[in-house]
Amino acid sequence: MEERLQKLLSQWGVASRRQAEEMIRQGRVCLNGNVAHLGQKADPEADQIRVDGKPLYPNNRPKLVYLLLNKPEGVVSTCYDPQGRTTVVDLLTKELRKHQGIHPIGRLDVDSTGVLLLTNDGELTFKLTHPRHSIPKTYHVWIQGHPPKAVLQVWQNGVVLDGRKTLPAQVRVIDQGAEDTCLEVILREGRNRQIRRVAEQLGYPVKKLHRTAIGAIQLQLPGEPPLPKGYYRHLNDVEVHFLHNEINHTPVKETAAIKEHSR
Repeated sequence: MEERLQKLLSQWGVASRRQAEEMIRQGRVCLNGNVAHLGQKADPEADQIRVDGKPLYPNNRPKLVYLLLNKPEGVVSTCYDPQGRTTVVDLLTKELRKHQGIHPIGRLDVDSTGVLLLTNDGELTFKLTHPRHSIPKTYHVWIQGHPPKAVLQVWQNGVVLDGRKTLPAQVRVIDQGAEDTCLEVILREGRNRQIRRVAEQLGYPVKKLHRTAIGAIQLQLPGEPPLPKGYYRHLNDVEVHFLHNEINHTPVKETAAIKEHSR
Protein backbone atom coordinates (compact mmCIF):
# COMPACT_ATOMS: atom_id res chain seq x y z
CA MET A 1 0.00 0.00 0.00
CA GLU A 2 1.38 3.38 -0.97
CA GLU A 3 2.01 6.06 1.66
CA ARG A 4 3.74 9.43 1.57
CA LEU A 5 7.49 9.01 2.03
CA GLN A 6 7.69 11.17 5.14
CA LYS A 7 4.97 9.09 6.78
CA LEU A 8 6.76 5.84 5.92
CA LEU A 9 10.04 7.14 7.35
CA SER A 10 8.34 8.16 10.58
CA GLN A 11 6.56 4.80 10.85
CA TRP A 12 9.90 3.04 10.48
CA GLY A 13 11.44 5.08 13.27
CA VAL A 14 13.89 6.88 10.99
CA ALA A 15 12.77 10.32 12.18
CA SER A 16 9.71 12.28 13.17
CA ARG A 17 7.50 13.20 10.24
CA ARG A 18 8.72 16.81 10.22
CA GLN A 19 12.34 15.66 10.39
CA ALA A 20 11.66 13.22 7.54
CA GLU A 21 10.30 16.08 5.43
CA GLU A 22 13.51 18.02 6.03
CA MET A 23 15.62 14.97 5.09
CA ILE A 24 13.71 14.72 1.82
CA ARG A 25 14.26 18.45 1.13
CA GLN A 26 17.98 17.95 1.75
CA GLY A 27 18.15 15.19 -0.88
CA ARG A 28 19.05 12.50 1.65
CA VAL A 29 16.24 10.17 0.56
CA CYS A 30 16.20 8.20 -2.69
CA LEU A 31 13.27 6.35 -4.20
CA ASN A 32 14.03 3.65 -6.77
CA GLY A 33 17.45 5.15 -7.50
CA ASN A 34 16.30 8.76 -7.84
CA VAL A 35 16.45 11.61 -5.34
CA ALA A 36 13.02 11.80 -3.73
CA HIS A 37 10.92 14.94 -3.38
CA LEU A 38 8.13 15.97 -1.07
CA GLY A 39 4.72 14.64 -2.03
CA GLN A 40 5.97 11.36 -3.45
CA LYS A 41 4.37 8.12 -2.34
CA ALA A 42 5.92 4.69 -2.10
CA ASP A 43 4.97 1.09 -1.42
CA PRO A 44 7.56 -0.39 0.95
CA GLU A 45 6.83 -3.87 -0.40
CA ALA A 46 7.56 -2.89 -4.01
CA ASP A 47 9.76 0.22 -3.98
CA GLN A 48 13.39 0.67 -2.94
CA ILE A 49 13.91 3.43 -0.40
CA ARG A 50 17.33 4.60 0.74
CA VAL A 51 18.25 7.15 3.42
CA ASP A 52 21.82 8.45 3.32
CA GLY A 53 22.58 5.57 0.96
CA LYS A 54 21.30 2.87 3.29
CA PRO A 55 18.35 0.74 2.14
CA LEU A 56 15.26 0.43 4.33
CA TYR A 57 13.41 -2.85 4.57
CA PRO A 58 9.86 -3.21 5.96
CA ASN A 59 10.84 -6.27 8.00
CA ASN A 60 13.82 -4.48 9.56
CA ARG A 61 12.03 -1.73 11.45
CA PRO A 62 13.64 -0.85 14.79
CA LYS A 63 11.86 -1.65 18.04
CA LEU A 64 9.81 1.31 19.22
CA VAL A 65 11.40 3.13 22.16
CA TYR A 66 9.65 5.45 24.63
CA LEU A 67 11.76 7.34 27.18
CA LEU A 68 11.31 9.96 29.89
CA LEU A 69 14.33 12.19 30.44
CA ASN A 70 14.88 14.53 33.38
CA LYS A 71 16.39 17.28 31.24
CA PRO A 72 19.12 19.32 32.91
CA GLU A 73 19.64 23.05 32.45
CA GLY A 74 21.89 23.96 29.52
CA VAL A 75 20.92 20.98 27.35
CA VAL A 76 19.02 21.66 24.11
CA SER A 77 15.91 19.71 23.13
CA THR A 78 17.08 18.75 19.65
CA CYS A 79 18.96 15.89 17.98
CA TYR A 80 21.69 18.17 16.64
CA ASP A 81 22.88 21.64 17.62
CA PRO A 82 24.91 23.75 15.14
CA GLN A 83 26.43 25.63 18.10
CA GLY A 84 27.88 22.40 19.46
CA ARG A 85 25.88 22.40 22.69
CA THR A 86 24.91 19.15 24.41
CA THR A 87 21.62 17.77 23.08
CA VAL A 88 19.12 15.52 24.82
CA VAL A 89 20.12 12.67 22.49
CA ASP A 90 23.74 13.02 23.68
CA LEU A 91 22.55 11.97 27.15
CA LEU A 92 21.46 8.52 25.89
CA THR A 93 23.67 5.44 25.91
CA LYS A 94 25.54 4.47 22.76
CA GLU A 95 23.22 1.50 22.38
CA LEU A 96 20.12 3.72 22.36
CA ARG A 97 21.74 6.22 20.01
CA LYS A 98 22.04 3.34 17.52
CA HIS A 99 18.25 3.26 17.34
CA GLN A 100 17.61 5.36 14.27
CA GLY A 101 15.38 8.32 14.78
CA ILE A 102 15.11 8.74 18.56
CA HIS A 103 14.05 12.35 19.02
CA PRO A 104 12.27 14.57 21.58
CA ILE A 105 8.50 14.97 21.54
CA GLY A 106 8.17 18.73 21.75
CA ARG A 107 10.70 20.86 23.58
CA LEU A 108 11.84 22.41 26.82
CA ASP A 109 13.89 25.57 26.41
CA VAL A 110 17.59 25.36 27.18
CA ASP A 111 17.22 27.05 30.60
CA SER A 112 14.37 24.80 31.78
CA THR A 113 14.52 21.37 33.40
CA GLY A 114 12.34 18.33 33.94
CA VAL A 115 10.13 15.96 31.99
CA LEU A 116 10.92 15.51 28.31
CA LEU A 117 9.70 12.52 26.30
CA LEU A 118 11.81 10.93 23.57
CA THR A 119 10.85 8.25 21.08
CA ASN A 120 11.50 6.82 17.63
CA ASP A 121 7.75 6.54 17.04
CA GLY A 122 7.48 9.32 14.49
CA GLU A 123 3.74 8.93 14.00
CA LEU A 124 3.11 9.35 17.72
CA THR A 125 5.28 12.47 17.76
CA PHE A 126 3.44 13.92 14.77
CA LYS A 127 0.04 13.40 16.39
CA LEU A 128 1.00 14.54 19.90
CA THR A 129 2.55 17.77 18.62
CA HIS A 130 -0.46 18.58 16.42
CA PRO A 131 -2.36 21.66 17.73
CA ARG A 132 -5.58 19.68 18.17
CA HIS A 133 -4.01 17.62 20.95
CA SER A 134 -3.67 19.39 24.27
CA ILE A 135 -2.17 17.11 26.90
CA PRO A 136 -1.86 19.12 30.14
CA LYS A 137 1.72 19.82 31.18
CA THR A 138 2.56 20.60 34.81
CA TYR A 139 5.36 22.95 35.85
CA HIS A 140 6.88 24.21 39.07
CA VAL A 141 7.81 27.83 38.41
CA TRP A 142 9.88 29.99 40.74
CA ILE A 143 9.22 33.69 40.13
CA GLN A 144 10.56 36.89 41.62
CA GLY A 145 8.25 38.57 44.09
CA HIS A 146 4.84 37.70 45.56
CA PRO A 147 1.99 38.13 43.05
CA PRO A 148 -1.45 38.91 44.54
CA LYS A 149 -4.51 36.79 43.74
CA ALA A 150 -5.65 39.32 41.14
CA VAL A 151 -2.46 38.81 39.10
CA LEU A 152 -2.78 35.02 39.31
CA GLN A 153 -6.39 35.32 38.15
CA VAL A 154 -5.25 37.26 35.07
CA TRP A 155 -2.76 34.48 34.30
CA GLN A 156 -5.48 31.85 34.79
CA ASN A 157 -7.89 33.62 32.46
CA GLY A 158 -5.33 34.12 29.67
CA VAL A 159 -2.82 36.75 28.61
CA VAL A 160 -2.37 38.21 25.13
CA LEU A 161 0.90 37.14 23.50
CA ASP A 162 1.69 38.12 19.91
CA GLY A 163 -1.87 39.35 19.43
CA ARG A 164 -3.49 36.11 20.58
CA LYS A 165 -4.79 35.23 24.02
CA THR A 166 -3.36 32.19 25.77
CA LEU A 167 -5.70 29.39 26.76
CA PRO A 168 -6.93 29.33 30.37
CA ALA A 169 -4.32 27.90 32.74
CA GLN A 170 -4.32 26.48 36.25
CA VAL A 171 -2.04 28.56 38.50
CA ARG A 172 -1.63 28.19 42.26
CA VAL A 173 0.92 29.10 44.92
CA ILE A 174 2.71 26.10 46.44
CA ASP A 175 5.49 27.85 48.37
CA GLN A 176 6.84 31.30 49.19
CA GLY A 177 10.24 32.56 50.22
CA ALA A 178 11.42 35.95 51.38
CA GLU A 179 11.83 37.27 47.84
CA ASP A 180 10.22 34.70 45.55
CA THR A 181 7.21 32.44 45.01
CA CYS A 182 6.89 28.90 43.69
CA LEU A 183 3.82 28.31 41.53
CA GLU A 184 2.31 25.19 40.05
CA VAL A 185 1.26 26.01 36.50
CA ILE A 186 -0.71 23.60 34.29
CA LEU A 187 -0.95 24.44 30.59
CA ARG A 188 -2.80 22.87 27.67
CA GLU A 189 -0.76 24.66 25.02
CA GLY A 190 2.93 25.20 24.45
CA ARG A 191 3.86 28.44 22.75
CA ASN A 192 7.53 29.36 22.62
CA ARG A 193 8.76 30.22 26.16
CA GLN A 194 5.13 30.85 27.11
CA ILE A 195 5.43 30.71 30.89
CA ARG A 196 8.50 32.93 30.95
CA ARG A 197 6.90 35.49 28.65
CA VAL A 198 3.61 35.62 30.58
CA ALA A 199 5.38 35.94 33.93
CA GLU A 200 7.60 38.73 32.57
CA GLN A 201 4.58 40.54 31.13
CA LEU A 202 2.81 40.37 34.51
CA GLY A 203 5.88 41.79 36.26
CA TYR A 204 7.15 38.65 38.00
CA PRO A 205 10.13 37.25 36.01
CA VAL A 206 10.88 33.53 36.16
CA LYS A 207 13.93 32.48 38.14
CA LYS A 208 13.59 28.73 37.57
CA LEU A 209 11.24 26.50 35.56
CA HIS A 210 10.87 22.75 36.05
CA ARG A 211 8.35 20.46 34.29
CA THR A 212 7.07 17.72 36.59
CA ALA A 213 4.52 15.91 34.43
CA ILE A 214 3.02 15.47 30.97
CA GLY A 215 -0.55 14.36 31.50
CA ALA A 216 -0.45 11.25 33.68
CA ILE A 217 3.26 10.72 33.08
CA GLN A 218 5.10 11.87 36.18
CA LEU A 219 8.79 12.60 36.58
CA GLN A 220 8.75 10.49 39.73
CA LEU A 221 6.58 7.39 39.94
CA PRO A 222 4.90 6.68 43.30
CA GLY A 223 7.15 4.59 45.50
CA GLU A 224 10.18 5.05 43.24
CA PRO A 225 13.31 7.11 43.97
CA PRO A 226 13.67 10.48 42.20
CA LEU A 227 15.13 10.39 38.71
CA PRO A 228 18.36 12.46 38.79
CA LYS A 229 18.89 15.28 36.32
CA GLY A 230 20.43 14.02 33.09
CA TYR A 231 19.05 10.50 33.58
CA TYR A 232 16.18 8.78 31.82
CA ARG A 233 13.89 5.79 32.20
CA HIS A 234 11.77 3.74 29.83
CA LEU A 235 8.06 4.44 29.99
CA ASN A 236 6.03 1.58 31.39
CA ASP A 237 3.20 -0.04 29.45
CA VAL A 238 0.49 2.04 31.14
CA GLU A 239 2.29 5.29 30.29
CA VAL A 240 2.69 4.27 26.63
CA HIS A 241 -0.96 3.28 26.60
CA PHE A 242 -1.86 6.71 27.98
CA LEU A 243 -0.05 8.47 25.11
CA HIS A 244 -1.79 6.38 22.47
CA ASN A 245 -5.14 6.90 24.17
CA GLU A 246 -4.51 10.65 24.04
CA ILE A 247 -4.10 10.67 20.27
CA ASN A 248 -7.14 8.44 19.86
CA HIS A 249 -9.24 10.66 22.16
CA THR A 250 -9.91 7.72 24.44
CA PRO A 251 -10.58 8.77 28.05
CA VAL A 252 -8.42 7.07 30.63
CA LYS A 253 -8.21 7.37 34.41
CA GLU A 254 -4.69 8.74 34.23
CA THR A 255 -3.22 8.97 37.69
CA ALA A 256 -5.10 6.02 39.17
CA ALA A 257 -4.04 3.74 36.31
CA ILE A 258 -0.37 4.60 36.61
CA LYS A 259 -0.35 4.38 40.41
CA GLU A 260 -1.95 0.93 40.17
CA HIS A 261 0.63 -0.19 37.61
CA SER A 262 3.55 0.98 39.75
CA ARG A 263 2.55 -0.96 42.88
